Amino acid sequence: MRTAGIIPARYGSTRLPGKPLLEIQGRPMVWWVCERARRARRLDQVWVATDDRRIEEVCRDLQIPVVMTGREHRTAAERLQEASEQVRADFYVQINGDEPLIDPANIDAAVPDEVPLDVEFGTNIIARVKDPAQLCHSSNIKVVFDGSFRALYMSRTPVPYPFCDVSFSYYKHVGIIGYNRKMLDFYKSSAPGRLELIEGIDTLRFLDYGKELRLIPVERADSLSVDTEADLRWVRERMSEKRL
Repeated sequence: MRTAGIIPARYGSTRLPGKPLLEIQGRPMVWWVCERARRARRLDQVWVATDDRRIEEVCRDLQIPVVMTGREHRTAAERLQEASEQVRADFYVQINGDEPLIDPANIDAAVPDEVPLDVEFGTNIIARVKDPAQLCHSSNIKVVFDGSFRALYMSRTPVPYPFCDVSFSYYKHVGIIGYNRKMLDFYKSSAPGRLELIEGIDTLRFLDYGKELRLIPVERADSLSVDTEADLRWVRERMSEKRL
């Protein structure tokens, strides 16, 4: 089985325009994400998928494999699907392009030992919620799963509701998602489902249509998505201290 890590890198961020090219320790952010992804042992190749020639040029200068995709994509999964038409693999792992501290072990966790190729199949990294304040924050997607860690539901609100029992842990979605080709092609050809439209969570499309999404818990998921100038300063300081 051949695996590929795909890093969607969009230039037009509302809060931080040109985010993939912002400098950290003398290198653009996208370079750091690529370097972390390349440490993942279960990826055979790592590519950047971008909509902007400026990002493409920087990637080529830094010898980072890169593919151009359209600007019309609403979600990272749509960009990933287009990239999969240029990068041949059996399984694709979506890696956020704004997490320069992403853990390579968590990327590896998204690649199961066996991947069915004849039916739609995906994986999603999850982590236990340790800070109660995260439960009420709508940006933290809470997940519900069965005994085999197959996804049952995802929500921006705390689920399940502790009506009869409080002796359980909440889990949240972590932005590392794996897809086989059939799952990506299904995403391209399908319309948003009812629950996806209600919650505003595009991953719910797979559950709306009864596709298998296997959730994989990891112990540590403390990477930070760089969305603001304050996030960028924090990451720069931390990487400077660690001399990464």
